[in-house]
Amino acid sequence: MVLQDGFIGFPHAKSIVVSGDIHGDIALLVNKCCVQYGMTDTLIIVAGDCGFGFERPGYYEAIYNRCSSRLSKANCWLAFVRGNHDNPAYFENPPVKHQRWMTLADYTVIKACGHSILCVGGATSIDRTRRMEAKQYRLQKTDDPFMPNVYWPSEQPVYDEKKLDSINEKFAIDVVITHTAPSFCELTSHFALEDWAMLDSRLMDDVKHERKVMDDLYNYLYSKNHPLSYWYYGHFHESWHARIDDVMFHMLDIMELIEIR
Repeated sequence: MVLQDGFIGFPHAKSIVVSGDIHGDIALLVNKCCVQYGMTDTLIIVAGDCGFGFERPGYYEAIYNRCSSRLSKANCWLAFVRGNHDNPAYFENPPVKHQRWMTLADYTVIKACGHSILCVGGATSIDRTRRMEAKQYRLQKTDDPFMPNVYWPSEQPVYDEKKLDSINEKFAIDVVITHTAPSFCELTSHFALEDWAMLDSRLMDDVKHERKVMDDLYNYLYSKNHPLSYWYYGHFHESWHARIDDVMFHMLDIMELIEIR
């Protein structure tokens, strides 16, 4: 792993695999990739809902210590995109960085296996009313941004054109990994939202905004003639793929794995 101005490089990776949501099952993912499938020399990127924030920081350090030798033996790395079920502090203050795993700040570019991969996190929790009513929910009244919680109001994706302009000057993006997806990708039905929307008057508008951020991201890359070929995302807990305007979009189910070719 090489940290350079504007990007993170993995010059020793020989393959890249994207995972759907893992909801805190980091050790299970490591076992699935490194033991069950025998992956080696592989960069594994989780497309959000990694599970950071439901426990105290020491819990995640213990998981890393438990998994690091297995990752090292297989010469594999884990990189985590922010989901709506992740505390943004783990991706911002600064992102967590170890030799074998790291969280990714929004608009991080990864260089590996000949690809330039743009990673942007965030989405809307459709069950946020239930989460805010749960006894485990804490309003942020502490200086400790890593206090365990079940919901984070700053979960939404953010369209940052200034960062995109900087990326546009340095990179030709051919792969995008996000947690949610553009509005023209599945899931496009609002059926599952209707019951939650009855309890949350802003939910439908926030979901539309979330998808518009992804539309704006796609339109920016298209307008700047980036050689975009693949877009991967999770969030919806289903599997789907389709080629749209010469871009292959992949929606990944929970713990679903796919290799970037």
